[in-house]
Amino acid sequence: MHAQELLLTPPHRRAYRYFDLVMAAFVAVYLCSNLIGPAKAAQLTLPLLGPVTFGAGVLFFPISYIFGDILTEVYGYARARRVIWAGFGAMAFASLMAWVVVQLPPAPEWRNQAAYEIAFGSTWRIVLASLIAFFCGEFVNSFVLAKMKILTRGRWLWTRTIGSTIVGEGVDSALFYPLAFYDSGLIPNAILWQVMLSQFVAKVMVEVVFTPVTYKVVAALKRAENEDYYDLQTNFTPFSLKT
Repeated sequence: MHAQELLLTPPHRRAYRYFDLVMAAFVAVYLCSNLIGPAKAAQLTLPLLGPVTFGAGVLFFPISYIFGDILTEVYGYARARRVIWAGFGAMAFASLMAWVVVQLPPAPEWRNQAAYEIAFGSTWRIVLASLIAFFCGEFVNSFVLAKMKILTRGRWLWTRTIGSTIVGEGVDSALFYPLAFYDSGLIPNAILWQVMLSQFVAKVMVEVVFTPVTYKVVAALKRAENEDYYDLQTNFTPFSLKT
């Protein structure tokens, strides 16, 4: 291309070397958090706290927010929006197919139907709660980070990665736990808020712990892509796939 053509090409339309890989990692982590983690309740004995029981999905889900932060910081809100929709679509399809497979009549000689239902037979209430919470939480996370980047003029990355995660995870937790478990009999209403708070704190702490890693990945991607996107004229509607 001639120099004049390059100048006329909008920067957000250019091709990126690693965007597709980051998107694939985001979707993979999100699917793992919903298909692998929720089936197991884990317990660790922590200093000062003693035994702590938690859903194993808490190990995966905060990492999707880290990838969301990286996507918005480097590539901008509009491209992060496409990735969030990709994750939403992948999870909706995976949930549908998991339900179909669980409903298929097992072969007479196959004795693992009960275990399979425990692992992959989430109720539609929990699935829908997860999708709604993910959609709202991820978009809030990306929006807050993009706006904070403009406000801080690109400085103090840690303030926007942690700040956006606090808001995004707060929205996610506030939606997911009541929608999925209130009056369900699975978690008593009396302790539902405690479970919600503990999971929220754990997810935010994962973001804090991984902040040095986030710094290195963001810096490496900005150098490799020659990109550091600012959403100065972005349409922040979540209901679009335009970049």
